[in-house]
Amino acid sequence: MPLKMKQLMEETGESKSTILFYIKEGLLPQPQKPKPNLHLYDESCINIIKFIKYLQNQFSYSIAQIQAIFMENKFNFSDDFSIILRSLQMMSGNSDAIWYSTDDFLELSELTKKELDAYVQRGLLFKQEKGFSTQELKLVEVFKRAKRLGLNEKLFDAYVKSAKELAQLEYRLGSEMLEYDKDLNNEHYELLFDVILTLKPYLFNMHTMQEHQRQMDLK
Repeated sequence: MPLKMKQLMEETGESKSTILFYIKEGLLPQPQKPKPNLHLYDESCINIIKFIKYLQNQFSYSIAQIQAIFMENKFNFSDDFSIILRSLQMMSGNSDAIWYSTDDFLELSELTKKELDAYVQRGLLFKQEKGFSTQELKLVEVFKRAKRLGLNEKLFDAYVKSAKELAQLEYRLGSEMLEYDKDLNNEHYELLFDVILTLKPYLFNMHTMQEHQRQMDLK
């Protein structure tokens, strides 16, 4: 349902000047103008503005950075999980990555096609729409060092298994959370981001450090 400027301001807590600025900068779609003095804004503007505010408040992103993110990623702000998925992709470290075709990646990584396919099949590497990135290139070096130093790769497969199980649980709980109260989507988005991007790595890293310390104390 299209919104008037006053309604959009009430829903987002943003000023008229800020909303007009976002439109000018291409972050919000142009309003419909059924009458000379009537401007109607798409309902998706609510989620867009809330997402912009989250990026600014939690990650200190500038307008220029947010513009680049929006140009690089195809968000669908009318779809709850599209915004989460695309945001996680953007925040995963690939926003400034260089992308390579399969042939170029094979040449740079010095992998055979069979080796690359095996890593992808095991869930250790991912080919995305643009191909493979510098992030995958760095991981190949990790795999090579692990093989050279004799590290048991069962650890890698255990990571994949745990990641899949955790991702399924996160999606299920996140879906339930967003369905619980449609009026609090922005709060739910922020909570999901903070849990997945802040709490999860903190817990994993701290438990790893504690276990290492515990093992050292036993010696």
